[in-house]
Amino acid sequence: MLPKQVSIFEVGARDGLQNEKPVSTQDKIVLIQDLAKAGIKRIEAASFVSPKWVPQMADSGEVLRNIKRAVDVTYSALTPNMKGLELALDAKADEVAIFGAASESFSQRNINCSIQESIARFEPLMERAKAENIRVRGYVSCVLGCPYEGEIDVSEVARVSEILYKMGCYEISLGDTIGVGTPNNARKMVQAVSQVVPVDKLALHFHDTYGQALANILACLETGVSVVDSSVAGLGGCPYAKGASGNLASEDLVYMLHGLGIDTGIDLSLLAQAGNTISQALGRQTGSKVAQALTS
Repeated sequence: MLPKQVSIFEVGARDGLQNEKPVSTQDKIVLIQDLAKAGIKRIEAASFVSPKWVPQMADSGEVLRNIKRAVDVTYSALTPNMKGLELALDAKADEVAIFGAASESFSQRNINCSIQESIARFEPLMERAKAENIRVRGYVSCVLGCPYEGEIDVSEVARVSEILYKMGCYEISLGDTIGVGTPNNARKMVQAVSQVVPVDKLALHFHDTYGQALANILACLETGVSVVDSSVAGLGGCPYAKGASGNLASEDLVYMLHGLGIDTGIDLSLLAQAGNTISQALGRQTGSKVAQALTS
């Protein structure tokens, strides 16, 4: 049974642009405002990480302070630590996100600590967010495979997801970080996680490295999940597979959902325009097949 409605969580302005060459603050502001005009209600607009490691996100505070905010849109920020949370609060982010990994090796190489240590680090952040009445979203990476360990046991994905949910994350986004999943194992993974986290608190964040993202999402929609992360114009490559496409293009996802009779509240032509505008700023063609077809 497919859902009647799907909520798109747009990650292009953060997860997308942090893996692209730098663009101006104004380009980011235009992108975020264009996405809201297209009907996107949830936009990951910023990331308060060390500018030394992610220079593309160094102007996140400026971006959040200068966007013309639509009243019905949630603007969120990634905050890996307390300092990031303070900066996000200062810039008036509507909600924040934290991230854990289902792979021990990935956690060590990505944030230099174990899964357990990374979760312990988030406890004071969760307390502060609760005191400030700010909602926290949780990301779990490598849910269908790890660049260092290969296949990941679904029980480990479920374990980490449950910890983040019980800590107070209102939604858990399940990330196929390297895009190696296929429909059957994607659906089995979601079914396993939904045993410990309610399915209406889950989101899908599937990369398209091997061209499987849409097929995987379709397989998982039948489990009852109705939130999907995607990136306009397919912004953001896969940092672990050289030359591979990373994020799934929002336009391609919306086209499929509308074709299935699923409501998204999004104007596809305005979304494609938003993707084309930021692609021009990056000096390249959009990574969305649908946008290419609509504008050819």
